[in-house]
Amino acid sequence: MNSLPKANEPLVTHIYTADPSAHVFEGRIYIYPSHDLDHDGPDNDNGDQYAMEDYHILSMENFDSPVTDHGLALHLDDIPWASKQLWAPDAAYKNDTYYLFFPARDHAGIFRIGVAVSASPAGPFIPQPDYIAGSYSIDPAVLVDEDEQAYIYFGGLWGGQLEKWQTGVFEPEGEGPAPDQPALGPRAALLSEDMLSFRQEALEISITDAEGRPILAGDEERRYFEGPWVHKYNGLYYLSYSTGTKHTLVYAVSTNPLGPFTFKGEILSPVIGWTTHHSIVQFADKWYLFYHDCSLSGGVNHKRSVKYTELKHNPDGTIQKIDPYPFSG
Repeated sequence: MNSLPKANEPLVTHIYTADPSAHVFEGRIYIYPSHDLDHDGPDNDNGDQYAMEDYHILSMENFDSPVTDHGLALHLDDIPWASKQLWAPDAAYKNDTYYLFFPARDHAGIFRIGVAVSASPAGPFIPQPDYIAGSYSIDPAVLVDEDEQAYIYFGGLWGGQLEKWQTGVFEPEGEGPAPDQPALGPRAALLSEDMLSFRQEALEISITDAEGRPILAGDEERRYFEGPWVHKYNGLYYLSYSTGTKHTLVYAVSTNPLGPFTFKGEILSPVIGWTTHHSIVQFADKWYLFYHDCSLSGGVNHKRSVKYTELKHNPDGTIQKIDPYPFSG
């Protein structure tokens, strides 16, 4: 099914899509979203409303061409170690191979990160028999740097279980830091040359204010919640993420892909719906933000739609704040 893309409008309307990871592969824009399903399950902070079980890959030749749904790329039934909830994925290209990184709950109900491979950016993808050793939580995002070293970023609170890993092992009753303590940061690890394992134990990324002080857990406007994404611009690494309860996309900057990152400001104002999850990609000479909201479903949190809009860097490297509803009112 094809449709013509328009900025700030759903890319597709025949299915609900969310958490878009956008990349340019083979000169074409590919979007790797999660696939929201309509169901009558519970809606809670554990994320049970997000009952996704497969992935569809979208693509378009450019922003003036139709959007193609390439069909089923990977299904939960094909993943031996996974029990449910194929949440936000990402993709990467290296070794003449396309890799799809995805979170899912294992058979003990613990979120892990798996990887699947394909010869085509459109899939289908064949999963590895087990999840990545040492992986946990959700929202994998992969950066392949100019030197071909690949970094994976991941982690999300609440349903994403990140706060339950503070001791290095899964603590079912684990809670986040007190409001006056440093907020939990996303995790990052170097990927092996074959992209199938971590080269070392995942590290916590530090996010600080302009004076080098850690962002605190009670700082709802700036603290990390989920959805990490790293893009590189003019030699700097930009870590963008969702603040969670404020439903805002913000960003921090570093000269090192593993940080520490210095908080800079807001990218995207809150959207209709509870969650915010995005990606940033360059196509030709412009940059674009891909995101989602629940406008198509009238605000139903687990029936989201992927959108895009242009993203602009200022001459000083800062990012211009984006209004997701520029034509409203």
